Amino acid sequence: MGSTLCLFMFMRFLLYSHLLSNGGQLFLFMQQPLCHDSESSALLQFKQSFLIDGHASGDPSAYPKVAMWKSHGEGEGSDCCSWDGVECDRETGHVIGLHLASSCLYGSINSSNTLFSLVHLRRLDLSDNDFNYSEIPFGVGQLLRLRSLNLSNSVFAGQIPSELLALSNLVFLDLSANPMLQLQKPSLRNLVQNLAHLKKLRLSQETSPLKELHLYGTSFSGELPTSIGRLGSLTELDISSCNFTGLVLSPLGHLSQLSYLDLSNNSFSGQIPSSMANLTQLTYLDLSLNNFSVGTLAWLGEQTKLTALHLRQINLIGEIPFSLVNMSQLTTLTLADNQLSGQIPSWLMNLTQLTVLELGTNNLEGGIPSSLFELVNLQSLSVGGNSLNGTVELNMLSLLGYTRTNVTLPKFKLLGLDSCNLTEFPDFLQNQDELEVLFLSNNKIHGPIPKWMWNISQENLEALDLSGNLLTGFDQHPVVLPWSRLSILKLDSNMLQGPLPIPPPSTIEYSVSKNKLTGEISPLICNMSSLMLLDLSSNNLSGRIPQCLANLSKSLSVLDLGSNSLDGPIPQTCQIPRSFANCMMLEHLVFGNNQIDDIFPFWVGALPYWQSNFRFPKLCIVDLSDNKFIGDLPSEYFQNWDAMKLTDIANDLRYMQARSEFQIPRHGWITRYMYSMTMTNKGMQRFYQMIPDIFIAIDFSSNNFKGQIPTSIGNLKGLHLLNLGDNNLTGHIPSSLGNLPQLESLDLSQNQLSGEIPLQLTRITFLAFFNVSHNHLTGPIPQGNQFTTFSNGMWKFEASPPTSASSKQGSTSEFDWKFVLMGYGSGLVIGVSIGYCLTSWKHEWFVKTFGKRQRKWTRKERMGIEAKFIDPNFLERFLNLCILLELLNFFLHFFSFLVMVLLQLVFVLANGYKTTWVFNNM
Repeated sequence: MGSTLCLFMFMRFLLYSHLLSNGGQLFLFMQQPLCHDSESSALLQFKQSFLIDGHASGDPSAYPKVAMWKSHGEGEGSDCCSWDGVECDRETGHVIGLHLASSCLYGSINSSNTLFSLVHLRRLDLSDNDFNYSEIPFGVGQLLRLRSLNLSNSVFAGQIPSELLALSNLVFLDLSANPMLQLQKPSLRNLVQNLAHLKKLRLSQETSPLKELHLYGTSFSGELPTSIGRLGSLTELDISSCNFTGLVLSPLGHLSQLSYLDLSNNSFSGQIPSSMANLTQLTYLDLSLNNFSVGTLAWLGEQTKLTALHLRQINLIGEIPFSLVNMSQLTTLTLADNQLSGQIPSWLMNLTQLTVLELGTNNLEGGIPSSLFELVNLQSLSVGGNSLNGTVELNMLSLLGYTRTNVTLPKFKLLGLDSCNLTEFPDFLQNQDELEVLFLSNNKIHGPIPKWMWNISQENLEALDLSGNLLTGFDQHPVVLPWSRLSILKLDSNMLQGPLPIPPPSTIEYSVSKNKLTGEISPLICNMSSLMLLDLSSNNLSGRIPQCLANLSKSLSVLDLGSNSLDGPIPQTCQIPRSFANCMMLEHLVFGNNQIDDIFPFWVGALPYWQSNFRFPKLCIVDLSDNKFIGDLPSEYFQNWDAMKLTDIANDLRYMQARSEFQIPRHGWITRYMYSMTMTNKGMQRFYQMIPDIFIAIDFSSNNFKGQIPTSIGNLKGLHLLNLGDNNLTGHIPSSLGNLPQLESLDLSQNQLSGEIPLQLTRITFLAFFNVSHNHLTGPIPQGNQFTTFSNGMWKFEASPPTSASSKQGSTSEFDWKFVLMGYGSGLVIGVSIGYCLTSWKHEWFVKTFGKRQRKWTRKERMGIEAKFIDPNFLERFLNLCILLELLNFFLHFFSFLVMVLLQLVFVLANGYKTTWVFNNM
């Protein structure tokens, strides 16, 4: 028995020794099970459904985590539990987490993707990738174990699926920074009610009520539901940059635990509720950029823990309230773009922690208190755009630094002295080496930009605005401006001369319009690969547009090269399918009034056939007028201008603008570019300082386009202006143009159009200007609806076909006036001849009737004595003369009319019956 036991123990020892000698593989297997084959295969198929694109992620540390995923036949690393970004359950081996944030993934995703077969997933993070405006797949509803879902900043679009609300275990949800997402069915009310149930969820055996709700940058709309007041445990609420409307209701003031509240950049209206005074735990409050009713800051004062207070552009009136003096922890105070009055209070110096103070664009008066410059922590100061008396005493800043030993001149990071009546660059700027934002716009600074400006804050400056001054050039013109981190440069509305300044590659927005710059556009401008806005309009630039402009296509939102002397072809900025998709953000395309010689559409480039799936969802204004474009207008192309198909009428008047955002340490920055343009509308050239955001226009006039007018233009139901005049278009006017209910101006003049004017055009009820002159149109004028409102004086008839000579001479025909002059000239000769014959034939009667009777003068009359003589037959002679003149007038008109009819008849018989019509209703 004892020997048997010893033998058993010895065999057991040998077994363990064998296992240890083989690396303990069986032991490790029991501790860490391998990935399931089905899940490994699903992940590999998920990987293959996307492209790896370095531009798909914005994080500088992004890298393709899926690149090293391998199948079983590819050697080591085939266990998916060891793959980068994959998390497995230690006991079951099931994939429970997928962390693929900033993984450079590009492509579309739908519910058939194998990702949604990973039903054991608890955590899914696909943030900071590019899913190419896909909708969030309803297949996400299959992942019922999900507790955390992060799809932020991943280019999703469309309706948020109702299946998302079925994820009852969800604790964390982030859909922010997807501007084209929509929430209609389900509504925000449904979402809040479902999130309220999270109070009963268990996490690590403890209850965890909802504490944070972030919906920043989504397209949620409608009113804020009162049920949000039930989320009593909320400490952070961020619903900024959405589309909320209506009132901010008092239940929001019941969220007494809130420390962070951001309602900025929405369309809230009404008064700010007084219950906001109850939010005494707030450390961050931002109500900026809303449509609140005019009001004061009476509700403000009890929030003594605030460190950041942003109240920009919310219709505040009155003086800056003294209650702010109690907020001693404030580091950021923004009250800009309101209607505040009074003086800048000197007690602001008691807010010793202030680093940012923005009071610009109000109605403040008086001077700038010198005590502000004793705030040693102050880094950002903006006081421009007020009614401050006199000019800023620039020497005050220097004196503070040199004459007072206990005061150090602040090192500003943001300095706004716009609209402060400056006449020269402040000297103290030479010592500012930490500036990140410098605004000196709308002053009276004149002369050249001094060369020492290039040396200030070379490593830090991110935004520079010198627009609206009297600058003429540069003391020293660098090849490329030296600020390595510059994001925004505004030099427009000056008198700058010489070659075009070239910003550094980091630039996002560059505007230098309305100057006197000359020369060609340097190819160095193409190094700005992140450019969102480029405005070089209204200069004297010449030469060709650089072909390397393709480098700008990924993020470009505004491109304005109009009113220069550019020539040659337009670069093929989107010549392959992948880069073509990068033009989807384009809203405003202006090449008008140049000498560009290219084939339309120029962005198709080398594509062998038309790719109809490429879309421009935001394009609202296209101006290619007054150039040398040639080619047909492909019908398929106009089907892809989605924004022009919308007919929604806004409740309030807004203007087109582009908004670019960039991050400065400690705060974000938003800049707005207001669209402006010069365009021919209703027969007149008009300058639009600002463009209503509902205005949609196509102007291809004065080019050399040929072929037929595409019928697909009739699908662009939001069009207000369509100008195809002065081209070589042929064929009929498409009846589909009658489907444009918003159209106000239609110009098809000076083409080679034929056939009749479609009766369907009478359905365009807003049509105010209609010009089809100088074509080959025939048939009757349509009657009914809007066409009956045209006055007779606005109808013009032309019986001559358009010629190359007459096509540039407006809407009247010179040949019509020849008929008139020839007819009246002939009639005049014939009428005078008949009159002469009559007077010769009845000469004695004529003399007797109209002749002058002689009489003798009396001595008294010869002596100068006044005497009146009244002929008793005067009235009879006068009536006879009137009858004769009427007879001559009748002969003149009769023979003039007869000659004109004969001339018209001869012309019609010689050339065939062709007519051209012009319809104007101004």
